[in-house]
Amino acid sequence: MKKLAKAVVAAVLGYQVRRLRRKNDFKIVAVAGSIGKTSTKLAIAQVLRAGFRVRYQQGNYNDPVTVPLIFFGEQEPSLYNPLAWLAVFWRNQKQLGKPYPYDVVVVELGSDKPGDIQKFAAYIEAEIGVVTGITPEHMQFFGTIDEVAKEELSITSFSSLVLINQDLCGEKYLKSLSNLLTYSLERSADFTIKSTGINVSGMSWAEQYSQLAAAAVGAKMGLTRERIKQGLNDVKPFAGRMRNLKGINGSTIIDDSYNASPEAVKLALDSLYQMKAPQKIAVLGSMNEMGAYSKQAHQEVGEYCDPAQLNLVVTIGADAKEFLAPAAESKGCQVKSFDSPYVAGEFLKDQVQKDALILVKGSQNGVFAEEAIKSLLADPADAAQLVRQSAEWLRIKQRSFRA
Repeated sequence: MKKLAKAVVAAVLGYQVRRLRRKNDFKIVAVAGSIGKTSTKLAIAQVLRAGFRVRYQQGNYNDPVTVPLIFFGEQEPSLYNPLAWLAVFWRNQKQLGKPYPYDVVVVELGSDKPGDIQKFAAYIEAEIGVVTGITPEHMQFFGTIDEVAKEELSITSFSSLVLINQDLCGEKYLKSLSNLLTYSLERSADFTIKSTGINVSGMSWAEQYSQLAAAAVGAKMGLTRERIKQGLNDVKPFAGRMRNLKGINGSTIIDDSYNASPEAVKLALDSLYQMKAPQKIAVLGSMNEMGAYSKQAHQEVGEYCDPAQLNLVVTIGADAKEFLAPAAESKGCQVKSFDSPYVAGEFLKDQVQKDALILVKGSQNGVFAEEAIKSLLADPADAAQLVRQSAEWLRIKQRSFRA
């Protein structure tokens, strides 16, 4: 029943978006990829706001039901509330009778299984598509990285131009693409840090990639370098995505707890390795939805843990305990493993030294690494800045760990 309801709602909303596009002249920028989509979407939106009227959504609206809502500025009601959906359809219909007050709509396209991205082709024709990376995701459905690449690159079928992260998308996947431009931090590409003039001092790898993608989109949309820099100045870290928080004993917590995949964890560790501190701690939760690839993925991250850079590695979750922890220990790291983020946080309270750096990274269900942060905050009120803090999410966490 729920599947049918979603299909009906998506069909109606898609029809309304197509009508909106036919009646108005505005552009679409669509962001896909296995890593960093939301941060990249938000950076692009902020840059484009320096020269255009931009509509986007702060949160994680990225499926066939929620993406159309962005065009109309609507929130998602419960699928079990048909009256609320009828009200949404009615308000959308009223908007269709008026001039559209935006020049650009920036959307994020999510994918849980093969064919999900292509569903957006029913109502999205993007002027610019962005692919942030091709890395392991939802491997229980995709099976191989080649299938992931096929899925994420299907955005090329409904995008006039595609901008691709050359560092995080294998070269072999790019050879057959014609409507393609690249961006890179490390290699020769159409857009680089040097060519765009971005000041990346103090930025994490993730921030550099999102801001470089945003600068590239801004340039292709005709913004001057000055306007692009103006927009980048307004980019702020999103909850759970490389956001710095003040911790106990003068420590700094790097909160990257929104989600985790092998490449994302490695990039976060790279950022930590670049920083200087008397003590560095990595809190690494299990990476969900890896399927048969889970053992290899966790072992790769464990082997990436550098004992010369990390004073302590703390794992949260079953797969991190079983696969990541032994690999990190074999590299020479000191490792402690926990099943609960609450217990991990209490343990860490006695481990954090003055001016320490603490990276927190993990997936959501069964992990919720952000809850470990609460015990480490200098100001408990900063817990409101953590991801998944709504009443419903807190109930889910309490049921999961009986905290």
